[in-house]
Amino acid sequence: MPRILFAATEDDWHDYRHCLPKALQDKGLHAELIPYHEGLDPALVEYIVYAPAGPLQDFSPYTKARAVLSLWAGVEKIVGNTTLTQPLCRMVDEGLEKGMVEWVLGHVMHHHLGLGFFAAHQDGVWRNDRAAPLASDRKVTVLGLGALGQACARMLAQVGFDVTGWSRSAKAIDGLTCLHGEAGLTQALSSAEVLVTILPQTPETTNLLDAARLALLPEGAVILNPGRGTVLVDDALLAALDAAQIGHAVLDVFRVEPLPEAHPFWAHPRVTVTPHIAAATRPETASKMVAENIARAEAGRPLLHQVDRTRGY
Repeated sequence: MPRILFAATEDDWHDYRHCLPKALQDKGLHAELIPYHEGLDPALVEYIVYAPAGPLQDFSPYTKARAVLSLWAGVEKIVGNTTLTQPLCRMVDEGLEKGMVEWVLGHVMHHHLGLGFFAAHQDGVWRNDRAAPLASDRKVTVLGLGALGQACARMLAQVGFDVTGWSRSAKAIDGLTCLHGEAGLTQALSSAEVLVTILPQTPETTNLLDAARLALLPEGAVILNPGRGTVLVDDALLAALDAAQIGHAVLDVFRVEPLPEAHPFWAHPRVTVTPHIAAATRPETASKMVAENIARAEAGRPLLHQVDRTRGY
């Protein structure tokens, strides 16, 4: 009977204490799920279900742990932990992916159709000269072609948008124009009427979208960032918005969260703030992913979504 330590917050335990045992049972796993508490013998633990906001920071006593299974999609708050020597898996689950796709598609369509303009002009004036182009005439660039980025890019292409994807290394994805590397980034930005950033937080992506790269975008471009707040340089984005180089920015992630009340993003007329809700982890579907990985480990099969420590994701 595998022993599983649940090392997340008390709120997380409240959310997972019923659905995670059910998911384990559905996988045929007779497991003991132990909430984190002081005095627990680390030698008893074979798997760790983890959230960075939880109480566990030192993994070194857990010498028998076979894997650390994060409840978060991002691993930047744990990947640099030198006490973590166990295999680390990030959360990629159906609910999280669907949530991200729906958030991206909704905001792309909102700006593609100009709905914000019409909502702000319910003034009795008949403006029938503002019909949007067809999706096939709108160029959308997705930065980041991991599981979430690919899902969003495929959905946008399925709707009909002219989609270009960019990634650090070369990829080939049916229905998409795929670019990579520095030259590919310049090309991808230069055509992006709508730019969606779904990049992980790494040294290479931090401050990637600075003033010089934002200036490559077509005038009036819309930026959607549901990925990582560190990708965008805040002051450079604000300057580009003030100059109307960027038409609008929809931001779901930030360098400091919650976003401070006095931050200029809140009051800027060209910024829409959403509170890190684009890819929320849903306990029911996340529990199935955790159970799947534990079942795979118990059967001697490779873990899913294992993090490459050298790349940081």
